[in-house]
Amino acid sequence: MANVPVQRMSQLLAKTLRDDPADAEVLSHKLLVRAGYVRRTAAGIWSWLPLGKKVLANVERIVREEMDAVGAQEVLLPAILPREPYEATGRWEEYGPELFRLQDRRGGDYLLGPTHEEIFTLLVKDQASSYKDLPVILYQIQNKYRDEARPRAGILRGREFLMKDSYSFDTEDEGLAKSYALHREAYQKIFARLGLDYRICAATAGAMGGSKSEEFLAPAEAGEDTFADCPNCDFAANTEAITYELTSVDASDAPAAEDIPTPDTPTIETLAASLGVPASATLKNLLVKVDGEIVAVGVPGDREVDMDKVEAHFAPAAVELVTETDFATRPDLVRGYVGPQGLEKVTYIADPRVAPGTAWITGANKAGTHTKNVVAGRDFEVDAYVDVVVVQEGDPCPKCGTGLVLDRAIEIGHIFQLGRKYADALKLDVLGQNGKPVRVTMGSYGIGVSRAVAALAEQSADDKGLCWPAEVAPADVHVVAAGKALQTELALDISGKLAAAGVRVLVDDRPGVSPGVKFTDSELIGVPKILVAGRRAADGVVELKDRRTGEREELTVEEAVARLTA
Repeated sequence: MANVPVQRMSQLLAKTLRDDPADAEVLSHKLLVRAGYVRRTAAGIWSWLPLGKKVLANVERIVREEMDAVGAQEVLLPAILPREPYEATGRWEEYGPELFRLQDRRGGDYLLGPTHEEIFTLLVKDQASSYKDLPVILYQIQNKYRDEARPRAGILRGREFLMKDSYSFDTEDEGLAKSYALHREAYQKIFARLGLDYRICAATAGAMGGSKSEEFLAPAEAGEDTFADCPNCDFAANTEAITYELTSVDASDAPAAEDIPTPDTPTIETLAASLGVPASATLKNLLVKVDGEIVAVGVPGDREVDMDKVEAHFAPAAVELVTETDFATRPDLVRGYVGPQGLEKVTYIADPRVAPGTAWITGANKAGTHTKNVVAGRDFEVDAYVDVVVVQEGDPCPKCGTGLVLDRAIEIGHIFQLGRKYADALKLDVLGQNGKPVRVTMGSYGIGVSRAVAALAEQSADDKGLCWPAEVAPADVHVVAAGKALQTELALDISGKLAAAGVRVLVDDRPGVSPGVKFTDSELIGVPKILVAGRRAADGVVELKDRRTGEREELTVEEAVARLTA
């Protein structure tokens, strides 16, 4: 095995900190800064110091190896991209304020790439002319850019981040399904090698478009995604992607709708208390504007409307809540007493729980009045059924009916079957076997490389600091010289022997630093093995400690070298 250079902390550009950064909100942010892995350059923009760059490079290496293993070809595309391809697909506008836009000195419009579907499509359009040139999978590992409104959580949610994005190009849907499956399997291998705990969850496509989509989520308190996991079957999904079947109810015996006086009950809570009924017996009607047009959203009174789902349903249209001004211009809409029956010039969408035949207490469109026995499908019609409620713990699993368990997670990967959205917009065709043009179908597949570092920190850290899995750690062993000249001499000697055998070594040979500080830093930095040249250095005996388990044992130098090079 090749000799590797010893990393000496006396020469390393990395200062550890005793206290958490004042702006740090999550564990990975605190520890990566304190341990000298990253430093903040600006809001959402981070510099990687030597130890951090090594961890980042190790994640890149694992991703690259597994992508190469499925036959993917690595390329590198520019980060500054022209406006025209994104305008052709509609994403120049759809991305909204999150897109970094800029102009050159001639007034030409450009953007900093958030994803590269358009540019990869044009690359293949230029290079592939026949079905014989396909299938092909291309990938890159490159910085991406999004103008986050509130960059937070350190490298978890930045405005610049490192990502692996790959794209598959096939002539048939069956080929796309195969490329998708190859990526799915490769991602499982990648995250297993990284040592991440993860779940594969059904997801929505969002601004990417396409049909089938799955997320790879790493459970962590710092996660911004909420996913639902079924304890009884294999169902798992981002809560935004959970859907339920519409099941009609027999309402043939339901009594007629009847207005009832309900003064001073403009909220679900006051209405339920006044009538002595559960909130679930009432129908909540939230009014929003979609590109300026009023839409009512109906959900059971005990549930909240998930605005992300509403926005996703109407995307790319702009969705906003109605205002006092809107009510003033529509006297037929009585604030606090809106009901779906008799609504005019209002589109009505409802959650599947408001199924045909279900009966409700809802607003009568008159102040101080509600209507009971209002039956969906009899007294009002639903223009579209959309899963729009906020998913709650205990909601039935769509697959088996068992109560779902909710958890927070970090999105570390996402795979999409894009289909022909981008090929249609940019006219990507190749000649088929019959000599006629064939429209290419695509897949898009992303891994957050820098985000994976944060996810690993969140999942593997303990109360002492970071605790890296062996394959991504910045070194294999952290050698600590307790302080005296003899101990430093022994630490450097054993470090040289280990490095000569191909072991990656970080040695703390800092002069004038107390043993206590060195021991604390070794646990904060989180290398898997810690080797201490301490009180028995004169006897040629060192202490080997496992960073994760805390197990310690005394070994001779020869035994330690043999153990660590085995």
